[in-house]
Amino acid sequence: MEIIFLGTGTSQGVPMIAHDPGDACDLTDRRNWRTRSSAHILMGKTAVQVDAAPEFRLQCLWNDVRRVDHFILTHGHADHIMGMDDLRRFIDLRDGEALPVYGTEEGLERVRAIYPYAIRTRPEFKGYPAFVPEVMPSALAVDGGRIRSTLLPHGRIEVLGLVFEENGSGRRLAYYTDCRELTEEAYRLADGADLLVLDALRPHPHPTHMTVDEAVATAKKVGARRTFFTHMTFMVDHERANRALPEGMAFAYDGLRVRL
Repeated sequence: MEIIFLGTGTSQGVPMIAHDPGDACDLTDRRNWRTRSSAHILMGKTAVQVDAAPEFRLQCLWNDVRRVDHFILTHGHADHIMGMDDLRRFIDLRDGEALPVYGTEEGLERVRAIYPYAIRTRPEFKGYPAFVPEVMPSALAVDGGRIRSTLLPHGRIEVLGLVFEENGSGRRLAYYTDCRELTEEAYRLADGADLLVLDALRPHPHPTHMTVDEAVATAKKVGARRTFFTHMTFMVDHERANRALPEGMAFAYDGLRVRL
């Protein structure tokens, strides 16, 4: 199993116009140049795309993403959904077969509202997108493994937390972005994971996301072999913040590839 961190940032704030320059990350470090969060997971020969940031097309070009077999939308916020139109190229590569799009009821409602022209079993014209929306089940069997899901609190809505289990290797990856905390079920599903990916927005409190300290405490409780934090604002400087983390934990960055 492999995860490619296509984007590890958020829409909240721009470092060049930070209120306090001491809060801003060092832009001479390319790891601090973050596009918005999305991830590409390979389970055997199966490619699962999680979210499509507004920069999704560029993320695919930069990371040589050539195939998408399944798409999972964690929730319908703009920084996770606005790149979905660019899935059209992958539908061309499927000979026009619509792409299954899994999500919550909230997320799928947003997909239908933003992309009504794409809700069909085949594209209206060659080169157009086509999505078949389906509510994400608690366990989704795909070629290469199984994906378990759970709901996580994120302000007024709930988002999908995902645990990928690869056939053959038995490797397990828990992907929990955009959440205020983990539920008991989320802890249970992630127990014994080889890799945990967790929301860590910024040092200061936020009503719908974990702070860095809260994310570290949560990661310790999960006890995965390795943890990478994602969905950071400009207030998290990669080099400086990494030095303060416990062993086995690190901040992800755009283009990072981790093989389990």
